[in-house]
Amino acid sequence: MSNYSKQTNWGQFIPLVTVFFFWGFVAASNDILIPVFQKAFKLTQTESMLVQICFYVAYTVGSLIYMAVSKGLKQDLINKIGYKNGLILGLLISASGTLLFYPAANLASFPLMISGLFIVGLGFSLQQIVANPLAIEVGPTETGSQRLTMAGGINNLGTTIGPLIVSFAIFGAASAANTEASIESVKIPYLLLGVAFVLVAIMLKFSSLPAITPTIIEDTDDVIPGDHKTSAFQYPQLVMGMIAIFVYVGVEVSTASNLPAYMEKSLGFETKDVAPYISLYWASLMIGRWTGAVEAFDLSAGFKKILRFLAPYLAFGVFLLVNAIAKHDLSPFYVYGAVIIVMIICDIISKGNPARMLLIFSVAGIAALLIGMFTTGMVSVYAFTSVGLFCSTLWPCIFALAINGLGKHTNQGSGYLIMMIMGGGIVSFIQGYIADKTDIQFSYIVGVACFAYLAFYAIRVTGILKSQGIDLDKISKGSGH
Repeated sequence: MSNYSKQTNWGQFIPLVTVFFFWGFVAASNDILIPVFQKAFKLTQTESMLVQICFYVAYTVGSLIYMAVSKGLKQDLINKIGYKNGLILGLLISASGTLLFYPAANLASFPLMISGLFIVGLGFSLQQIVANPLAIEVGPTETGSQRLTMAGGINNLGTTIGPLIVSFAIFGAASAANTEASIESVKIPYLLLGVAFVLVAIMLKFSSLPAITPTIIEDTDDVIPGDHKTSAFQYPQLVMGMIAIFVYVGVEVSTASNLPAYMEKSLGFETKDVAPYISLYWASLMIGRWTGAVEAFDLSAGFKKILRFLAPYLAFGVFLLVNAIAKHDLSPFYVYGAVIIVMIICDIISKGNPARMLLIFSVAGIAALLIGMFTTGMVSVYAFTSVGLFCSTLWPCIFALAINGLGKHTNQGSGYLIMMIMGGGIVSFIQGYIADKTDIQFSYIVGVACFAYLAFYAIRVTGILKSQGIDLDKISKGSGH
């Protein structure tokens, strides 16, 4: 891609990352809706996971619609309408989905509620297709992956704040006696979210973001000399990487989606008191991604090393601050500062190699889930929430490994990887089903299986890429979804 400037254009980048914030805000807020819907509509744990099914499968459906429209136009849709208009269209589609919450709340209709979430997800799929490459385009190519990591950190700021705001809108202040929520109370926060979508669409319309896509010069040859493949599916690193994205998003989402049920049924928490722990889970992803975003800034090597230790605790401080503003008791969370050290050690050991990082963080994720499964009380809660720390860097690692060496098939491969975000819904549904058949704590065995595949992929893809002459230490990681 061409670059508009030798330096990052922050005037274009800052309005762009508002959409990353929205993705995180809504995704994490779903974890608050699940227990509310479960009680209001008397759903089983399996049925309540339809919230995640509808939201995350919408990404796949949206990608398929995008491909079909592009094929019908005989031209890539975004190349035709431009980056800016693509983002605006995606925001307006999501805004239309929030409108369904009004009749859904009035009619107390669960199908209408999840239909609204599905439409919001459709809009997000188009926004994802546009925003990820655009974040690279607004500055130098060599720091593009770091800007994407920074955008992922903004995404996780949304995931940290979202559960707290939605919980407050539904239940009121943390000190309030209200522990139940009517479906009527859900519609206002989502209608306000729809208004925010429209306002950001207007802001983008008048922003300096490029109205049209730049000219993209595609490599006409495959990376490996003499290797002229006709499809991205002929690359094993991509096919296995698609499964890896599926199970990664699956374990990331299902761990948080089933946490409220575990805390309520096994530990006796009230629904309204779960929000800070959901916020901590998603803040854990922010902690990891803020650390990775350090490279996006033009700083000395020594200062960057210092920031790699400070950034995680700065992100943790943001979590503590927003919970203090929400008047939640912070004393249960201070001990989590020690858990963050484990993530920092894993990051140092990986030395920036994406395959090594994927392996180390996957093994750490397995350990966290097993501790959560075989302990009780707050130790198990901290173990389950720490999964967010070990998921924080996995998307960029998998993405970079899966598309490396694809040459002219890189864009096709990227599109297939985005489609696999549906794993967030399907894996959550599987875990919910197992929870209904056994118990909620044992159901986390699903996450263990997901991490086990990711560890296998890290080992297997190392051999595949080395056989293609690719140096893994030179692969640049991408961003959080």
